[in-house]
Amino acid sequence: MKVAITGASGLIGSALTGTLAAAGHRVIKVGRAGKGRAGDSEVRWDPDSGTVDAVALRGIDAVVHLAGYPISKRWTPEVKALIRESRVKGTDLIARTLAALDPRPRVLVCASACGIYGDRGEEVLTEDSAPGKGFLADVAVQWEAAAQPARDAGIRVVHARSGLVLAPDGGVLKAVRAPFQTGLGAKFGSGRQRLPWVAIEDVVGSIRFALESEALRGPVNVAAQQSVTNAEFTKALGRALSRPACLTVPKWAVKPLLGEGVVETLLYSQSVVPVKLRQAGYTWQFPELQAALRHELRHRSPQYD
Repeated sequence: MKVAITGASGLIGSALTGTLAAAGHRVIKVGRAGKGRAGDSEVRWDPDSGTVDAVALRGIDAVVHLAGYPISKRWTPEVKALIRESRVKGTDLIARTLAALDPRPRVLVCASACGIYGDRGEEVLTEDSAPGKGFLADVAVQWEAAAQPARDAGIRVVHARSGLVLAPDGGVLKAVRAPFQTGLGAKFGSGRQRLPWVAIEDVVGSIRFALESEALRGPVNVAAQQSVTNAEFTKALGRALSRPACLTVPKWAVKPLLGEGVVETLLYSQSVVPVKLRQAGYTWQFPELQAALRHELRHRSPQYD
């Protein structure tokens, strides 16, 4: 296939680009004008001004839309506005542009997040579960709704709701590796909150599977088949690094010390089940947390193909 990718230089995008190219697909990178080295992007766009080179997108078979302002930064009002606007504006621009193409691509896979479910305790969350409350939940609802023009035009749209991504050089492991390595690994709050997690290889594998599987459409939970508690994750990471991990960051201290973003990503409980991927026949490369952690921590420059 001829596949256009926004956010191709990011954590997931760079891994996906290599995997698709190795499988024989032609990858078209979509990037901002003036960003990156010359030749990095074959299609230019600017979501802020609502412009994209639609002519260069003619003839594509599929689009993977990953671009968005990082949520890992401390959430000031300005950062929260950028997180929201980058996702909603970018998705709306892509969806409207694809809807107007002739011929149109067959499929649009849009990034989304398990954060859409909010804080749900022990409730089992499938793709049919209603959205929850919170900043990330509100953003994700608007993010997914922004793809409506593509759906209305008959394009198969998949919303890849990913959990905490485990990767050697990014995602949650990049944020927590240093304190764990120095013996300061800690659970957050009670440690009973459930965390949906997924290895980067399975994020990439799920997106590729969604591109090729006509059965998948709408929201798709991109997570391991079994969520873990925060305490279980902490213990497994300490074991993988051969470091003690017996400290606790009290719930009341998380927001003032680490910010609102950590509250929603590590204190909210989400027992997410990837029903659609399982029913469609996807095979996980890393279904077990301990094996996934050991693999990712061994590979600072991983090969995803």
